[in-house]
Amino acid sequence: MDVITTTELRTKTPKVIETLLQGGVIDIIHRSKIVGEIRPKKAEAKVFNAKRFLKLAKKLNLPRRSEKELERNFREHIEKKYVKSLSRH
Repeated sequence: MDVITTTELRTKTPKVIETLLQGGVIDIIHRSKIVGEIRPKKAEAKVFNAKRFLKLAKKLNLPRRSEKELERNFREHIEKKYVKSLSRH
């Protein structure tokens, strides 16, 4: 799909999205004139900054937890979230 009218832009959105995901460029036509262009946005990879992460972690001053405590908290959370819905069936 290289060219699309403004009406088709509304009605054929899935095709437009598919073309953009494949890296294609689409020209928009309105009243027989090309009025614009749609092109996919370039994804920029974020770089993980370990030093910045450590600074943020220190700033939060979170309490230390043992593996046992973490597992117990996780199990409690899962039970609260899912056991209710399982017992209804």
